[in-house]
Amino acid sequence: MTFRARARLIYTMKRFLLFVSLLCCLQVQAADIHITPDSSLTDAVRKAREMRRLGQASQVTIRMAPGTYRLYEPLRLRPEDSGLSIQGKDAVISGGVNITTWQRKGHLMVADVPDHNGRPIDFRQLYINGRKAIRARDVSDFEQMARIRTYDKKNRVLWVPRKAVEKILKAPYPEMVLHEMWCTSNLRIKAMRVQGDSVAVTFHDPEAKLQFEHPWPSPMTPDTGHPSPFYLTNAMELLDEPGEWYHDIREHKVYYMPRKGETIREAVVPVLPTLIEYIGTPERPVRNITIKGVTFSHTTWMRPSEQGHVPLQAGMYLKEAYKLRPQIDRPNNHKLDNQGWLGRADAAVELRWTENCNFEECRFEHLGGSGLDYVEGCRGGSTTHSAFTDIAMNGYVCGSFSPEGLETHLPYQPTDFREVCTRQEVSNCHFFDVTNEDWGCVAICAGYVSDINIHHNTIHDVSYTGISLGWGWNRDLVCMKDNKVHANLIYDYAQHMYDCAGIYTLGNQPGTVISENVVRDIAKPSYVHDPNHWFYLYTDEGSSNITLRDNWTSEEKFLKNANGPGNTWENNGPQVSEDIKQKAGIEK
Repeated sequence: MTFRARARLIYTMKRFLLFVSLLCCLQVQAADIHITPDSSLTDAVRKAREMRRLGQASQVTIRMAPGTYRLYEPLRLRPEDSGLSIQGKDAVISGGVNITTWQRKGHLMVADVPDHNGRPIDFRQLYINGRKAIRARDVSDFEQMARIRTYDKKNRVLWVPRKAVEKILKAPYPEMVLHEMWCTSNLRIKAMRVQGDSVAVTFHDPEAKLQFEHPWPSPMTPDTGHPSPFYLTNAMELLDEPGEWYHDIREHKVYYMPRKGETIREAVVPVLPTLIEYIGTPERPVRNITIKGVTFSHTTWMRPSEQGHVPLQAGMYLKEAYKLRPQIDRPNNHKLDNQGWLGRADAAVELRWTENCNFEECRFEHLGGSGLDYVEGCRGGSTTHSAFTDIAMNGYVCGSFSPEGLETHLPYQPTDFREVCTRQEVSNCHFFDVTNEDWGCVAICAGYVSDINIHHNTIHDVSYTGISLGWGWNRDLVCMKDNKVHANLIYDYAQHMYDCAGIYTLGNQPGTVISENVVRDIAKPSYVHDPNHWFYLYTDEGSSNITLRDNWTSEEKFLKNANGPGNTWENNGPQVSEDIKQKAGIEK
């Protein structure tokens, strides 16, 4: 072999070895883990974690085959899972258990309720053949709700018509859902005392103390002309309409009245409040996890059954609240007549201390709390081309709504800005039939946030406001700034509650722009506390340094309530161009 031929052979072999080396490198960089519904999603995450730790792969994708993946506890994603991708096609992560062995009992179907993880369960939702059944209540049409007669704060008594509660006078665990201006309270009935054609209703604590001490929101009495309506639930005596159910917690049985021609093929009750928890720290956040094409279903939230539920706004519930006498002087703000401290409902997916964790083409449905919640310390992260439907509370939630130790009217400006959720994106998502149990919740609920971008979403059939941005009822400078609400389509909102808007703001938000949205077609329930108190755009207390520009509404029905300085209103109303109107909502 000549010198030139030998050199050419050596060169070719080096090229081949380099190709093999690059191929091996690529193989090490990326790996797939395929799982089926019979597999453990938790074990797959651990396997991916170990593959990265041992240098077998730096990027791992868990590929979920079609089917339902049932969890017995939340899946926890930690900093060690950073870089993971989870992808599914017709894959459902469920926090529910199946109810089987149904038997007919007259016009009802009855089944034993199984234990879960060795304990009896209670639940507030039941899904029959993929459709939410109705927890037995006294009215099928909310337009027929009874109205309260009077409200005795001192003695903590609510007086109602006797006719309204006669059916449940002997029921063991009945509940009242009370309409209060912009919220509903879930109150567990303790006792009922008949007096003539009226009944004095008292409630269990802690909700009784909260309900009668907090001043806002308040039930309306007959002297207002619009007394608060209410409906009753959770009593066997109320099970009288097809599609309704009742859980006898003492006997561990569930009763269901089938709809016409219905056969029970599948019945699911939720047992987990949360399906996935992202758990990072300020120093070591969870980074760069993407979940794509996965459905999150069947979560519960049991506080209303165990402690009642008395919210302040947007489903954020009161832990303590009372009226102030004398009122507190607040420089730069009007006097404060009440104070309160808040809690927050569970969500199907919760993120704490993350960076760039994303959701694509996902579905959040059949949920008893909220849907997706960037709770604290999250930077970046997009939620795109996803659907939120059949959710009891808020659809998408982001940011703080006052830390637990901070009175909710005080300004929130943390020393460590890393606490603030910033640079989230919600785009091209569809929100419908959310807030269907807690009527005071909203589709997109952003509190103390910075640089959030809410754009090109379609929102309809919600009980209250479409998009709520900001918190605090305070015009002082806080951590909110540079937020964007752009080109969203909102219609058929306020199905049950007024004092609302398609887009609603609170607080001082320098650089925030609300632009080119379309808000139209508000619902007209007859039982709202003030039939004229609704709006397309609503800058509420403390709203400052916000620009509202080129938003199309069918009329100029806006409210600027106790605003601070620096707000700019430009070209909002029916005169906005047709081009802007056509581009709002999910992008074609």
